[in-house]
Amino acid sequence: MDHAGVLALFDRDLREGARPDGPDTRVERVGRVVRQVSSAHGWNGVVWSGLDEASADAAITEQIAHFSGLGLTFEWKLYGHDLPVDLGRRLRDAGFAPEPEETLMIGEAADLNLDAEPPDGVRVVPVTDRAGVDLVAEVHERAFGADGSRLRHHLLAQLTADADTVVAVVALAGDTPVSAARMELVPGTRFAGLWGGGTVEGWRGRGIYRALVAHRARAAVARGYRYLQVDAMSTSRPILERLGFEPLTTTTPYVYTP
Repeated sequence: MDHAGVLALFDRDLREGARPDGPDTRVERVGRVVRQVSSAHGWNGVVWSGLDEASADAAITEQIAHFSGLGLTFEWKLYGHDLPVDLGRRLRDAGFAPEPEETLMIGEAADLNLDAEPPDGVRVVPVTDRAGVDLVAEVHERAFGADGSRLRHHLLAQLTADADTVVAVVALAGDTPVSAARMELVPGTRFAGLWGGGTVEGWRGRGIYRALVAHRARAAVARGYRYLQVDAMSTSRPILERLGFEPLTTTTPYVYTP
């Protein structure tokens, strides 16, 4: 894979050329910043910036004022290759709190190892309605110890407004949801993003996460997408590398709460 070329394509198509990720969101381009504005249920933040040392502080101040005026917590999604090189420090100085660093991993879908299947007794079921969304949110809460209400709202809105832009699945052991994940498809680009893969404690280490990645990769290939993108935590990076994903850069969420 041409890392520099794919990363430039990723920046152009998914960041600078970002599209709203749901029906109740909008993307705004203000100077050298691209941001998404949504409700309190959606994702709010900066997805791309093309700044330098002279313009960075003013741009940061402008985004704080904008989202604070809306009463919204927001995220500045900082990538390892973003400029200026001290942008992370400038965000911290302005009151942003960094969350754990992740690795941007990309794989060519057709070249990935897609043979992984769930273990015996576990089946993968597509999510198409409210009942399925509730199962995904339940897994999210049990796997990550986090509130699933925002995920529930976002996924249900996607399935209702434009089901062709999302693939969601839940893994069931009998009737018990034990893992879930989704894939967001970006029309007009060659990228599909893998998000939310989580397995509840007691079911980890059995290959379910790997099987859900393979399941979504096969769906991306069938729909004509070339690249799969993941913001990988340290726990999932080794699994993704064995499947054929390659690390391109890092990404760190910087969160500002008014």
